[in-house]
Formats: sequence, structure tokens, C-alpha cells
Amino acid sequence: MNKKTKIQILKEELGAVIVAHFYQRDEIVDIADIIGDSLELAKKSKESDKELVIFCGVGFMGQSVKILAPQKRVFMPKNACCSMARMIDSSYFDQSIAALESYGIPRNNILPVSYINSSAEVKAKVGEMDGFICTSANATTIMQYAQKESKKIFFLPDRCLGQNLAIQNHQSAATLGLDSKEDILKADIICYNGFCSVHQLFTPEDVDFYRQKFPDILVAVHPECDPKVCMKADFVGSTSQIIRFVQSLNPEQKVVVGTEFNLVNRLRKKNTYVLSASKPECPTMNETTLDDVIFTLESYKKGDYFHEILLNETIRAQAFKALDKMLNI
Repeated sequence: MNKKTKIQILKEELGAVIVAHFYQRDEIVDIADIIGDSLELAKKSKESDKELVIFCGVGFMGQSVKILAPQKRVFMPKNACCSMARMIDSSYFDQSIAALESYGIPRNNILPVSYINSSAEVKAKVGEMDGFICTSANATTIMQYAQKESKKIFFLPDRCLGQNLAIQNHQSAATLGLDSKEDILKADIICYNGFCSVHQLFTPEDVDFYRQKFPDILVAVHPECDPKVCMKADFVGSTSQIIRFVQSLNPEQKVVVGTEFNLVNRLRKKNTYVLSASKPECPTMNETTLDDVIFTLESYKKGDYFHEILLNETIRAQAFKALDKMLNI
């Protein structure tokens, strides 16, 4: 019996749903019932009639399912972590707020807006301060709502997304720990100094190379890329938005894409290129294998529960508050 057949039999026997992020290996995407971006996966997992969720992605994504649907049992075949989400934890969040207070910004005048690429603990801190969660797809809309509160916006953890949002809205941005106190106080958006290790691989020189090689080529990149890269692109959007953009193109139209390799490799086999000389592959997204999925399902069947997502209810409720604020918008 091959591995895919084994997974199908176990999944049906246990009443499980397998969900996978777009950046997962092809073998994982092939066996998934639901494929999508991080928030999309959390919402669809919540809506599924299956109570057992096998989540193929990284930790904060599995946590998002548990935040929205605490009654579900969520297991991750590989306990993988997003490097960006690991750049900020609960203590770093507190230290950042303390630093802003030391600059003379009162705590009640700070509005945190966290990218969904953050832990449940950080989301809970954001919820405690009545802040927002956003995704790369809805960040512009969420930021517009946040700015109506007339507070100092603290955007975390991705400085690039925060900077790109500021540029898009003709505003100023400064990064805590990198820029001066004066720049921080003048900025419309104060950014935390985090980033995506994969999207940092793309450079303006990469864009120039492809434009010189193919004068009519289109450039599509993710907003986690450096602003200098985004400013040279024809299209900037979330993973789902990039997929729709590329698939809408004439098959003869050449396009180079600045995001994770597995996704770009699947988009279309003709006239689609990767915006990097090296392979922009997320190491943690590529950890999960078919063997890991089989092990998780077989262990669950035996009553051995490995890599289950469990959240303290107080943390979950506060994190839900921030997520729900976004969903209501």
C-alpha cells in the first residue's frame, strides 16, 4: 500500500480533515482536503464538519484554528515554526511597548496591529490592548480602520509589510531599534524589526536582471519583500492574490514571481520564473512529509497524541478578540 492510500484510509477511519498551506511540498498539497493561505485555512477548518484537524504548515497557523474553533482537536505532523513569528514573543512585545512609553507615548495611545504571522501569546497581548490582527491580503483595509482611532500604530512583527503599507498610503514609517527616537515619534507607523527570511532573498537587482532579459516581463511579489523590491514590481499582493494574478495572465505572458518556491513552481509550468538566483524555499514549511502525516494519524488512532495544539483559555480568548475584530471588518 502506498503512502497516499494509507493516509486516505486512516483519514476516513478517524474522520479527519487534512489542511495544507500553499508553501508546503507538492506531496503534502496532493493529499490535502483544504489548501490555502493561513487565515483561509483557519476559517475553512472551523467550518469543516470534521473535529480532527491535521494541519500541515507552521505553528501560528495551527494556533489560529484553535483560536477560532477551540472545540476542534488540532495536530501538526511537524511542529514547525515560522521564523518571522519567532522573532517576537510575549516578553519582546512588552519590551517594545515599554520602549515606546519611554519615548513619551502613553500606553493608552498605542494601538498594536499584528500581522497574523505571530504566536497566540502575542495575539493575546494585542487583544488586551484592543488592537487588530491583519493578513497580507487585508492589511490595507485593517490599517485604514486602525488609523481612525487616532493612536500611534505599532505594527508587528514584519517591518517590510509595515513599510510597504506606509508607502502605499503616502505615510511615514520608522522601525523600533533601528531608527532614532525623533523618527519614531514623527512616524505614522512604528514597525517592529522582524522580517521573512525567504522574502528577504529577493533584491532590486533581481528585478532589473529579469527586465533586461525579458523586456515585456511582469513582476509579481509578496508585500513581505523589501520596499525597494515592491516599488519595482508590477503587482504586489498576498499569496492568494499572486495566484489569481498569475493565473489571469495570457499563457504567453512571461511573469517572474517573488515568493516561496513550492508555490511558484506549481503556478504554471510555462513562462513563470522565480525572482531569485538561489532557491527561495522556506525551510520550516518544507519539514512536513507524508511519513509525518502517517505517524500523526496512526498515533492518534492508538491514543498517543503528538504535536497537539493546546492553548490556555485566557490567552485564546484574548487572541480571539483581536482576530474577531479583524473578521468583523
